[in-house]
Parts: sequence; C-alpha cells; structure tokens
Amino acid sequence: MAHGTLLEQPGGLGPRRGVRATLRRYALLPLRVFLGITSTYAGLDKLTDSAFLSASGPGSLGELLDNVRPTAGAPFLIDLAQHSPTAFGYALAIGELLVGLATLLGLWARVAATGGALISLVLWLTVSWSATPYYYGNDLPYLMAWLPLILAGAEHFSADNALRLRRRRGLDMGLGVGD
Repeated sequence: MAHGTLLEQPGGLGPRRGVRATLRRYALLPLRVFLGITSTYAGLDKLTDSAFLSASGPGSLGELLDNVRPTAGAPFLIDLAQHSPTAFGYALAIGELLVGLATLLGLWARVAATGGALISLVLWLTVSWSATPYYYGNDLPYLMAWLPLILAGAEHFSADNALRLRRRRGLDMGLGVGD
C-alpha cells in the first residue's frame, strides 16, 4: 500500500533523493571550507609575521594588547596575554592553524569548531569588543558561524565520516553481520 519503504521516505532512515535533499545535505560544506581556509590563513599569517609575534613594537601583539585593554569587554584576558605576549601569539597562531586544518579535513570536526568558536569568543571579548555598532566587528559573526559546525559536525567529505565508516565495517565483520 505504501509507496516505498521507510528507508526511502523523506525524513526516514535512508538516503534522500532529489536536488533539494542533496543541497540540504551539503549546506554546511561551503561554511566549513570558508572557516577552514580563513582560520588556516590567519594562523599562517601570524606565524610568518615576526612583528606580530614580538612582545613590543609597531605591529606587535604586545602593542595591540596595550591599545585594546581600556575598551576590552574582558580585560582579565588581556592581562593574561600580557604576561607573555610572544607565547600567547604563538598559541593563538598555532590554535588557528590546527583549527583550520582540522576543519578543512573534517577531522574531529566538532572539537575543531569548538576551538574556532573559543578563539572567536576571546577575540570578540578583547580586540573587537569596542566596535560600534557591534556588527562592525568581525569576531562575533565568526563566533556565530562556528556554531552550526559545532552542532552538526562534518558529515560529508570528512575524515570523521571515513573513520566512522571504517569502524562500522570493522564492527560488522567482527559481529558476523550478514552471515
């Protein structure tokens, strides 16, 4: 009586068909690629900029921290970074690089997206807090852009999915499923 099984129905357990379903399935992929490339680039940019990684001087993280301290939403974060601006600069740059690469690969996607969101949150509370109106600052939109990836992960074209399928095949063979 029914046209197809539960597995073939929209909202069922199986694969969806049609252009709209395909677009829905891959909707987060452009966001993941954009955030991955941007975060990777930001990390590499910082790591290759000797002025940024200096404790003081023009273009240094130390100078930036001094300039944003009076208007920061969370000045205690500035105080923490000012104990060792160079170490903090390296930590920030390496964090952005790792988050970006993991996001592009879809490896530990939710963990990577959480790292990206935390970096964006810290930058919003410190560097771009004083942007008026608030939407002129870019760190808050980045924070919001990471949230869908935290919620959904990276289901398609991802190392996470490849590892999941590999584990599933191993479990299927170990349990004798299909004998």
